[in-house]
Amino acid sequence: MIGGMDLYPAIDLRGGQCVRLYQGDFAQETVYGDDPVAQARLFADAGAAWIHVVDLDAARTGEPVNRPVIASIADAVGAPVQTGGGVRDDESVEALLESGVSRVVVGTAALERPDWAAGLADRYPGKVALGLDVRDREVAVRGWVEGSGRQLAEVAAEFDGAGFAAFIVTQINVDGAGTGPDLPLYTELLETLETDVIASGGVGSAAHLRALAALGADTKPLFGAIVGKALYDGSLTIDEALAAAQSE
Repeated sequence: MIGGMDLYPAIDLRGGQCVRLYQGDFAQETVYGDDPVAQARLFADAGAAWIHVVDLDAARTGEPVNRPVIASIADAVGAPVQTGGGVRDDESVEALLESGVSRVVVGTAALERPDWAAGLADRYPGKVALGLDVRDREVAVRGWVEGSGRQLAEVAAEFDGAGFAAFIVTQINVDGAGTGPDLPLYTELLETLETDVIASGGVGSAAHLRALAALGADTKPLFGAIVGKALYDGSLTIDEALAAAQSE
């Protein structure tokens, strides 16, 4: 990465279609297309360093119904694919990695079984990221439906030495709103953590991405930023997003 941070355009899958939820609410879903593979190819052809894929069905029910689609995306694009949603056991991790995915994201299960999650990070170096979804500063679990009662700083510190490829930190309060990311949240994390941080939630403009790319001047920069809805609703083109993410 030459300056700036990596952009992770997001493809959220539900029933094999590209969708977006508003703040994780399954009742507030917008369908953006029925060809996720073509969408991924469009992002990769534009120059995206990664494609971020979320299996919403698996996150909600644990059933990996979108796994064939994820394998097709990994097969079709030159860019590496990062995927999460309902990854709760060794079998899920192994199946995804075998299908061509480059990095798997574990979430809820890591809070319930921290030793298991840390063991995965150790067994698959560089291939396992930890997803930490927060409402304000409390970590949420089970597809954002429940609060864990635990603060992000505490959970992140606990996992900081485990060897995860990155922490993907989503601020639920702004997710899908396009009102701007929670900059103070990421500033705090960059000041305190060794593990790389990927920001998610709230990006609605190129200026928002430039603000994220500018973080960490005194510490270390953000590793990347995930952008979803803004790329689908016309707020931001993939070319504008890529340029903004690479701005110093």
